[in-house]
Amino acid sequence: MGQPSDIEIARAAAKKPIQEIGAKLDIPAEQLLPYGHDKAKVSAGFIAAQAGKPDGKLILVTAINPTPAGEGKTTTTVGLGDGLNRIGKRAVICIREASLGPNFGMKGGAAGGGHAQVVPMEDMNLHFTGDFHAITSAHNLLAAMIDNHIYWGNDLDIDIRRVTWRRVLDMNDRALRQVVTSLGGVANGFPRETGFDITVASEVMAILCLASDLSDLKRRLGDMIVAYRRDKSPVTCRDIGADGAMTVLLKDAMQPNLVQTLENNPAFVHGGPFANIAHGCNSVVATRTALKLADYVVTEAGFGADLGAEKFFDIKCRKAGLKPSCAVIVATCRALKMNGGVAKADLGAENVDAVRAGCANLARHISNVKGFGVPVVVAINHFVTDTDAEIQALKDGVAELGVEAVLCKHWANGSAGIEDLAKRVAELADSGEADFKPLYPDEMPLLDKIETVAKKIYGAGEVVADQSVRNQLKEWEAAGHGSLPVCMAKTQYSFTTDPNVRGAPSGHSIPVREVRLSAGAGFVVAICGEIMTMPGLPSVPAANSITLNANGHIEGLF
Repeated sequence: MGQPSDIEIARAAAKKPIQEIGAKLDIPAEQLLPYGHDKAKVSAGFIAAQAGKPDGKLILVTAINPTPAGEGKTTTTVGLGDGLNRIGKRAVICIREASLGPNFGMKGGAAGGGHAQVVPMEDMNLHFTGDFHAITSAHNLLAAMIDNHIYWGNDLDIDIRRVTWRRVLDMNDRALRQVVTSLGGVANGFPRETGFDITVASEVMAILCLASDLSDLKRRLGDMIVAYRRDKSPVTCRDIGADGAMTVLLKDAMQPNLVQTLENNPAFVHGGPFANIAHGCNSVVATRTALKLADYVVTEAGFGADLGAEKFFDIKCRKAGLKPSCAVIVATCRALKMNGGVAKADLGAENVDAVRAGCANLARHISNVKGFGVPVVVAINHFVTDTDAEIQALKDGVAELGVEAVLCKHWANGSAGIEDLAKRVAELADSGEADFKPLYPDEMPLLDKIETVAKKIYGAGEVVADQSVRNQLKEWEAAGHGSLPVCMAKTQYSFTTDPNVRGAPSGHSIPVREVRLSAGAGFVVAICGEIMTMPGLPSVPAANSITLNANGHIEGLF
């Protein structure tokens, strides 16, 4: 009998009614809006009433650059939340919702793994409480209203060659990346080229995750630029008149979702912007709510620290006024061996030298996170194939940087396997060492912000940008957008824009091929290298093995 799968472990969980989970955070049952027995939304009224309470400590879980060997960032986030509760702390977890696209594609689910999971796992990885569907509907309502405005006379004088608002779908579908709409004659409007992005790439998703309440949500939606006139002046969602109806569609989606871990500890799962083309963090509303209700809040940011932690600090924390107390960087011996040059097929063999070589990637991330004024601890996510010599090499490599690495066995043992990390994190969070500051000031010019991230975080020697990109940034500065932070859209697999370059390269060029203004979300996106806003499916999608068995249970979802 082999090790049970994640879904089998999740299905065997002894879940408690969601009202009992809410009671752990002093949320009255009448302030929970239940979606079945095991998940609920927290009412906006209750959230607003917590405003005067002091905040708990905010702990960020981030990681080295992801590899096919696996790192386990979400698993460690969930395990650490359980571990803090195990040692007597009042802790809550905040993570993102899963997108259907990766679930049926290559990545699989996003609820943790082994004995460190959030449940109900199947619901979270499928339709959950409908938030992503609401975002998809709101986004596409605006798309329909833009085309409808043009059809009925185009009073705003929109240049149909410069409609920038695309459509979205929460599914990987490369066939929709570039399409032509309105074919079929006069009754169907004016044919034009457009395309689809995946829902998590929508600016509506980013806005939902950064807005503080419904009125802020509506304002931000209204600010979104959707097209340009012939004189190149912008047309906003507010000009189209869609901001009110979109807010109505998003009314319930704005409320955070409360669920539980396998050990019946509370978890907020809310929002899910793409981490390489958006800011990759769960919602500000969920994080702020959690900070009012718990002494410790464990959250994560997407992919490696070069993308996730940087955007968490420079976009989310800057805009929401959050001050993290501690950061955890997740690494595995297997992933460090890949960074040290070992092929995936050879990871089973002991290779201490490769672990040492791969530590260069971890060291760069440690240095980067410490540069934000946040104390760091490394979590070694344990695999049964790890040898004592490899683990010691990792610990020694980290110790040379003045940081502690703690071995964690939460995947196999739940909270009992991560007590040491929980104790260390609580010590760091309570130490008062944190002196958080963003990487760059608001008033720095946009191109300088891009260069600052590229050089200080990625170790790049230069940023390469065409004159058209430079001119566009200057135009936005002249229009009053110069104080916005930058959101770097780059491969998650490397400090460079080449996903195959591992380790800690330096002196490379970062090409910025395009910049986009997300005026509603409040950041400027710099597209670096080849980044897809609509992923495709792999040659053998995960969907091929997902089915219902004879008992009506889902199989193949992992």
